[in-house]
Amino acid sequence: MDAIPRDYGERCQFDSYCKLVLYHEAVDYLREMQRRREHEASFSELSQADMDKLCVTDQYPSDSFTFMSHGYELHIGNELVADAFASLPKQEQSILILRCVLDLTDQEIGHIMGMSRSAVQRRRTKTLEELRTRLKSIMPKGG
Repeated sequence: MDAIPRDYGERCQFDSYCKLVLYHEAVDYLREMQRRREHEASFSELSQADMDKLCVTDQYPSDSFTFMSHGYELHIGNELVADAFASLPKQEQSILILRCVLDLTDQEIGHIMGMSRSAVQRRRTKTLEELRTRLKSIMPKGG
């Protein structure tokens, strides 16, 4: 009788293969854990400046006032600014919306609205100055 079974060598090779696979899996796992330790940080370890970068503020349509002109919208979040903007005539609102939202030049705005470039520029500068004076008069002191 044989003291060693016939497939003993095959079993030893399979055992050796399994141990090698498990060893390399362990090495890969430890490398991945080391990589995570080097690249990841706990929230408690972050500075306040880094935490501020991670913060997001949700913007809802109900939180701002919307003004439309030529199919484009201007959203204003401040109620005082929105009230001052709403008190402007529609044509001046349209000029400012086209300028602020689309960043169009005075000539392009004039082409859309059927006005000359100089008329658009005069109205725009006059309207912005009017807005400034209204806002300065209604803004609370120190704000």
